[in-house]
Amino acid sequence: MNYDKFLQVFSIGTLCVLFGLMTLGGYVSSTGVGLSCPDWPLCPQGLTPSYEFLIEYIHRTIAATTGLLVFLTMAFVLKGKNSAKTTKIFSIIASATVVGQITLGAIVINEKLHADLVTAHLGLGLVLYSSMIFVVINIFYTNINLKSLKSTTNLSAKDNSNSEISFSSK
Repeated sequence: MNYDKFLQVFSIGTLCVLFGLMTLGGYVSSTGVGLSCPDWPLCPQGLTPSYEFLIEYIHRTIAATTGLLVFLTMAFVLKGKNSAKTTKIFSIIASATVVGQITLGAIVINEKLHADLVTAHLGLGLVLYSSMIFVVINIFYTNINLKSLKSTTNLSAKDNSNSEISFSSK
């Protein structure tokens, strides 16, 4: 698998995990289990939660995984030689938003799920999701343009070689 194809698969995977996180976050928020684990970042029993903390613990674990995936996506986009400037900018925005989400998530827990903070957490999550959608679409669009450019270049090269052959055969 070439690097561009890897980046497509990785970025779409990151977006899917992010969607799952947001769905679980909605469940955590609507059921009020966000405070079942009142300490941040770990639950009272450390890395192995008891059953009563399980849903919130899973949410935090998926959030940490998602954050790592977003940072890795940014690193791969910045490393990619075919990445457009706007893709790089939005991957940086997404990564900065992850830092904001982590910080805001901690504040939400420490402030006992204050409604304004929960709403801000959701809003920032939407900024993150939108940024990642832009990154994914742009990665796919860039690859389509590269394939189109390569096929055009190959056709031009074949046309030039055919004209040279017909020119030299005269």
